[in-house]
Amino acid sequence: MYPIVKCSSTRHPPSLSPSKTKLRVEEAQGATEKESGGNISNFGFLMLVANYCQERIHLALAEELKFCKDDPICCDINVRDVRQLLWERVFKSCFLKVDDEVGGKVRSGDDTSAPKCTSGTITPETAGSTAVVAVISSSHIVVANCGDSRAVLYRGKEAMALSIDHKPNRKDEYTRIEASGGKVIQWNGHRVFGVLAMSRAIGDRYLKPWIIPEPEVMFIPRAREDECLVLASDGLWDVMTNEEACEAARKKILIWHKKNGATPSQRGTGSDPAAQAAADYLSMFALQRGSRDNISVIVVDLKAQRKFKTKS
Repeated sequence: MYPIVKCSSTRHPPSLSPSKTKLRVEEAQGATEKESGGNISNFGFLMLVANYCQERIHLALAEELKFCKDDPICCDINVRDVRQLLWERVFKSCFLKVDDEVGGKVRSGDDTSAPKCTSGTITPETAGSTAVVAVISSSHIVVANCGDSRAVLYRGKEAMALSIDHKPNRKDEYTRIEASGGKVIQWNGHRVFGVLAMSRAIGDRYLKPWIIPEPEVMFIPRAREDECLVLASDGLWDVMTNEEACEAARKKILIWHKKNGATPSQRGTGSDPAAQAAADYLSMFALQRGSRDNISVIVVDLKAQRKFKTKS
């Protein structure tokens, strides 16, 4: 069993580019983002979806977890395969619920804290957001991804991608889109009907059923070698490899500890200053490398102890 530790996040929006935001939750941490095709006038609508996800996904997840208590599958919750199936079901229901709410639907009978939106949609049908969410327990990391934000775990000296970007030219996504009557067109990159450069999203109702909100879920045990977890929008991944980002985050966390010495258990509640330093560094580094996309970064320090003494 390993400790549940704190994380921190940062964001840098460009002047003209996709609109993205971080997703803050209590036990789940994630990043959300959306393409606007470089049109600054779309920012407000796109931010509505991303901000809604920021305020809502963790609550919807808690609701779905409560509903699953009556599922017979929960009786075998200690079986790894069963737990993974359970998380897949819960996250799918969670993302579909939030997608429905963005489209103006609240399911009857839901015990939900969602804003009242039955009288109309939250955003225009051309607005949407991607989301990558991580739930970290003392024994496992569960990642749900919808879109092209990404979660990467630094284990030992290996950067392990815990999500696979949903791009229209990904073989299985291309096949799914074409099989349902959609088209993937090369127009400044592969895009669904020449418009959207991702194949899954929350919102974007005008491109349904080709753009879907269903997440892919990865469920992995934690290990002693786990250093940190980086969740970020493609504004970071466009200019940094998984290995570069993870190694940079680890180094910044170590530098902070060497200067300050506190362990995660001593750092109290709220954001983690060591992880914050790492997230700030990654976002600024991406800017310096010329990223033209919004940059949202969350860093989670997975180590309970660091081998540095508190400064006297």
